[in-house]
Amino acid sequence: MAAALRGAGGRFRWRIRAAAAAAAAAAVGGVRGATRRAAGRQNYDLLVIGGGSGGLACAKEAAQLGKKVAVVDYVEPSPRGTRWGLGGTCVNVGCIPKKLMHQAALLGGMVQDAPHYGWALQPVPHDWATMAEAVQNHVKSLNWGHRVQLQDRKVTYFNIKASFVDAHTVCGVSKGGKETLLSAEHIIIATGGRPRYPTHIEGALEYGITSDDLFWLKESPGKTLVVGASYVALECAGFLTGLGLDTTVMIRSIPLRGFDQQMSSLVTEYMASQGTRFLRGCTPSRVQRLPDGQLQVTWEDPSSGKEDTGTFNTVLWAIGRIPETRSLNLEKAGVHTSPTSQKILVDALETTSVPHIYAIGDVAEGRPELTPTAIMAGKLLAQRLCGQSSDVMDYENVPTTVFTPLEYGCVGLSEEEAVARHGEEHVEVYHAYYKPLEFTVAERDASQCYIKMVCLRKPPQLVLGLHFLGPNAGEVTQGFALGIKCGASYAQVMRTVGIHPTCAEEVAKLRISKRSGLDPTVTGC
Repeated sequence: MAAALRGAGGRFRWRIRAAAAAAAAAAVGGVRGATRRAAGRQNYDLLVIGGGSGGLACAKEAAQLGKKVAVVDYVEPSPRGTRWGLGGTCVNVGCIPKKLMHQAALLGGMVQDAPHYGWALQPVPHDWATMAEAVQNHVKSLNWGHRVQLQDRKVTYFNIKASFVDAHTVCGVSKGGKETLLSAEHIIIATGGRPRYPTHIEGALEYGITSDDLFWLKESPGKTLVVGASYVALECAGFLTGLGLDTTVMIRSIPLRGFDQQMSSLVTEYMASQGTRFLRGCTPSRVQRLPDGQLQVTWEDPSSGKEDTGTFNTVLWAIGRIPETRSLNLEKAGVHTSPTSQKILVDALETTSVPHIYAIGDVAEGRPELTPTAIMAGKLLAQRLCGQSSDVMDYENVPTTVFTPLEYGCVGLSEEEAVARHGEEHVEVYHAYYKPLEFTVAERDASQCYIKMVCLRKPPQLVLGLHFLGPNAGEVTQGFALGIKCGASYAQVMRTVGIHPTCAEEVAKLRISKRSGLDPTVTGC
């Protein structure tokens, strides 16, 4: 009996010792595991989520000022499977390829003008594949350039899809599923936006494309229906027409909402004169693929109250953009978004609802969706965070240009905004229809070449806005934007000597006001 008890006791003590050893081992293993996990988390002074223009500008500026910086960027393929490299919308599927294709279309117009100047050129068809390859190669060179710049400034780059774990920590997942934990003292969200699809329309997602796809097409889109009236819609329709493609724009309401509406009307008038067709007040209801591969689009025609149809090779949706916030898990960090736009709410310092988290560019509520504003906001934010400056981004009087066939540049208030803000009786508008010298020999129609300057009526008549429709509008508007930013008056502009012969000099010759009722058509040299 005693021997049995001693044996049982021995076995019991052995089990206790074994359990204790196992517990100790587990504890040690747990500590080692925690140590490994902690070691796996990389810490930075500043972490930028988004590798577009604003995010990259912020990251490079902060690194140059001595901060330890990382950039996280990941491009989710479009529904058509299109993907691209570092640089964001502007570089890959926005400003850069758009301007190059716009230039290609302008060159086509110059070929038509050439015989008037003595160049015996025969009309030649445009080769989309050649243009696309050249444009795409240039974009890829910019992708590589951004990678090199980050490396030169010792900014760590992660090609991973990021989401918040908590207010200071982000988890990134690579294409292969590998997870990386990153934490930072300051986090900047600069994820931008993506084109909106009308998912309520049958066949929209299956058969339509967006600007995310257009610039990466290897072959010509052929006969195209552009749905939308935004600047993206009109710019794309403009260069497609200029490249010789049958192009139709379907507009539900008004073109270029948010821009001066007189100028917007002139933009579409010129496009129509160049061959772009417009379906106004129409809304598509269905897209179907026919046996021959063409797309049949059905829409509601308000003029007849009936359905109408048309066949196209490509349907391009350009009905607006949505912010890239859905996959960020912002709620885990406590970052608030607008209930309507889903954009991130920020204050004048770009700060979100969390003091050390910021948002810049298109993803931020109330900010212009423009590359240069995101870049400047990013640089200024980096300078403030590094204690180098207290300057805050000024979003007033930001110039921009719509690169339609006849370019539209503007800065400051539209006529409608000026009247709404100051009252019609306190606003004076000076305007002129002019003819570019380049249009004369080639006998081009200049009916829509128009300038107007919106001013306060009270002397010295502060300039509230400038609107220019004509060749090289971006170059013209950029110069005058400085004066308007500095508070130029109408009197000062009139004392400015113009450069002759240029289109820009017509701005310094605006003598006729709308209120006078006189004919604003420029005559003579």
